[in-house]
Amino acid sequence: MINSKINTALCSFGMSGVVFHAPFIEVNPNFNLYGVLERTKNEAQKRYPTIKTFRSLEDLLADETIELVVVNTPNITHFDFAKKVINAGKHLIVEKPFTATVDEAKELIQLAKEKNVVLSVFHNRRYDSDFKTVKKILDKGLLGEIIDVEIHYDRFDPNLSYKVHKEQNTAAVGSLYDLGSHLIDQALVLFGMPNAVYADLNGFRPNSKVTDFFDVKLYYNSHRVTLKSSYFVREPLPGNILHGTKGSFIKSKADVQEKELMEGKKPSLANWGAEPKAEEGLLHTGKNGEIVRERVTSLNGNYMEYYDGIYDAIRHNKAVPVSGNEGMNVIKVIEAAIKSNTKKRRIDL
Repeated sequence: MINSKINTALCSFGMSGVVFHAPFIEVNPNFNLYGVLERTKNEAQKRYPTIKTFRSLEDLLADETIELVVVNTPNITHFDFAKKVINAGKHLIVEKPFTATVDEAKELIQLAKEKNVVLSVFHNRRYDSDFKTVKKILDKGLLGEIIDVEIHYDRFDPNLSYKVHKEQNTAAVGSLYDLGSHLIDQALVLFGMPNAVYADLNGFRPNSKVTDFFDVKLYYNSHRVTLKSSYFVREPLPGNILHGTKGSFIKSKADVQEKELMEGKKPSLANWGAEPKAEEGLLHTGKNGEIVRERVTSLNGNYMEYYDGIYDAIRHNKAVPVSGNEGMNVIKVIEAAIKSNTKKRRIDL
């Protein structure tokens, strides 16, 4: 098995499967896009004629040739699906958000350890061009000691989703789980776990039953991080605003991968994930005794780096690109944000 491709199956073929998983599994030489769970349709076979379609999760898990399963079903089902995958002895990737609760996350992490399977959470926005560029700026210390950070994930979409499950007031539903999990994960990668959380959550779309607006503040010893999202932002704001003791860095949220994947482009194209030059970030800081104000070329985004990491974890026993514990920490912050909004006060972690 060491030199063979990893037979991989998807648990659904909606947007997540079509856009964020199948294209990378297909073109990565270390994987074989082997199967998909579709209870009534055959959409995957239209794109990938050799793929095997399963009508139940039980049938999929019974196939001994499948090594890796992607749990990319609706949020509320992640725990149940993931638990069955682990008990079947398969390695697994769980779409974000990892689970609805911290207790569920702990149970899956422990079970995966007992069953000796690789468990990873698909926080793909770590591989966005803008985030990678921001991290490079911070790693180089170009801003000095960080004082204030804002990270936005905004859109203009005042209508309710046609996907009914996304608009039901159930666990793990709403923009804090769907979009906030991306921003929280990015903040934790950059700065670690905060000391405390304060959050304002609301639903502003007509007849909305779920959160579609959030303003979450993370408290650290020496700085603050604000995570914001609204469905009523027609004119985009900078996605990343960072201020430090030496200077500032302003960067748009301009990763092109999702757009190009939705257009059917393959992630094997040359110069994949390259942003337009117009989206370069603005660095205004002190360097070598002088004040500079200059544009910074963005690093290329590439979600394939995640799948390369998964291959190394399964075949070479290396650390997974996003661990279950990292996914659980995101849920810890989400739970604290919900509690903060309910109690109208800061919640210590």
